[in-house]
Amino acid sequence: MNIDTVRAICRALPDVTEDIKWGSDLVFSVGKKMFAVVNTERPHTLAFKCTTDAFAELTERDGIIPAPYMARNMWVQERSVGDVLDRREIEALLKTSYELVVAKLPKSKRPGAKTAKRSPSRTRPSTRSRGGATRSGPGGR
Repeated sequence: MNIDTVRAICRALPDVTEDIKWGSDLVFSVGKKMFAVVNTERPHTLAFKCTTDAFAELTERDGIIPAPYMARNMWVQERSVGDVLDRREIEALLKTSYELVVAKLPKSKRPGAKTAKRSPSRTRPSTRSRGGATRSGPGGR
């Protein structure tokens, strides 16, 4: 397992973007929200969001720790890509991470959301009376 494999798994998901943040972390995002981070320097660590149950189960394994700075958001980190998790597990966990992030996005930013063009606003009939007396200030104007 290497960075290219993780990249291929993440990029196969709809509307995924990637960029380098914090100097050497390759970040995969959907709707501008990250769902996976892999360090480009050795050892290639892999961090991702997971469910509460998966967090408890994964952090019991040697080589997987609560992700620094992100553990409170249910992120875990594999200390070296592919040492603990095999490709099938990584694929499933990254897909779950992606789905957890997508579920929190506003509907308009979710993959496949239609971006409808706004039509010009229509004028609504006024509810005010048009024909009646009006009040004017001092001097009658």
